[in-house]
Amino acid sequence: MTITTTNMEVEGPEGGAPNLNSSSGAPPTRARGFFNALMRDRAAVFSLAYILLIALVAITAPLLVRLSGWSPYEFDQKAINPDLGGVPLGAFGGISSEHWLGVEPGSGRDIFARVVYGARVSMTIAISATLLTTFLGVVFGLLAGYFGGKIDGLISRVMEFLMAFPALIFMIAILSALPADNRQFLLVVVISVFGWPYLARIVRGQTMSLKQREFVEAAQSSGATNVQILFKEILPNLMSTIIVMSTLAVPGYIGTEAGLSFLGVGVVPPAPSWGQMIASSVVWYAVDPMYFIIPGLCLFLLVLSFTVLGDRVKKLVQTGEGRP
Repeated sequence: MTITTTNMEVEGPEGGAPNLNSSSGAPPTRARGFFNALMRDRAAVFSLAYILLIALVAITAPLLVRLSGWSPYEFDQKAINPDLGGVPLGAFGGISSEHWLGVEPGSGRDIFARVVYGARVSMTIAISATLLTTFLGVVFGLLAGYFGGKIDGLISRVMEFLMAFPALIFMIAILSALPADNRQFLLVVVISVFGWPYLARIVRGQTMSLKQREFVEAAQSSGATNVQILFKEILPNLMSTIIVMSTLAVPGYIGTEAGLSFLGVGVVPPAPSWGQMIASSVVWYAVDPMYFIIPGLCLFLLVLSFTVLGDRVKKLVQTGEGRP
């Protein structure tokens, strides 16, 4: 779930952080140029298309399930063979016109319904954790970098304390001790607690550099308050870095949620989750490989798509492509 910060100190035209929101009158042109440059990258286009597809599936999950005719919690005992321990009837895990992606061995639940609802769970947790992590990282990074002194010392010690922990082990321990109620909310909170220091460290470093720049000194001389300087002068110059870091964080959080669900401390059954489905498929590898392949492939492609998209965004920001 961590993000390496190597080469993330992206500099703008004058040696500072890039500014996609400056007051020079160019933001729309820069944003359009950046988007056009991203659309010329075939890998980025395919990645973005798959992400949007999964997002659409997650949003329309209730409608899709209604069209398929099976809910993610509904058992179809007619689709499995009880004499063989619950192996799905038919080829490829019971794929048919009635069950579009087959059924779960042993239970007969529709895999398509559970995959689309699993997409909703994965995307909701990952996006929510990214938003909360970004908010905390930006706020604490700005405070530490701009004010320095005791505030910087306190925030830096907290960051070092959290980053010193083996995050996954402590997530497992914490979630194991917490009640199963509101597990998605708890996952978002726990992931964010261990995730925000990585962005905050980057924001802190760039803020320390930016506060020495002439435009900040000019704002201070004109009587601007600290809040105005932070949110009107410094924060706009950090947007490129924040966007890159946030994009790269999403696949890590998707993998973290899947891993925690696989280990049994994530999303609680019977709520569907891709990681939970992969964990359940372990005992069925030999007789029904499709039960593992379908959610595993969906998870792999989603993580890969976010990773590739984040890498391309990072590359464009670092090279300055798309600027006027």
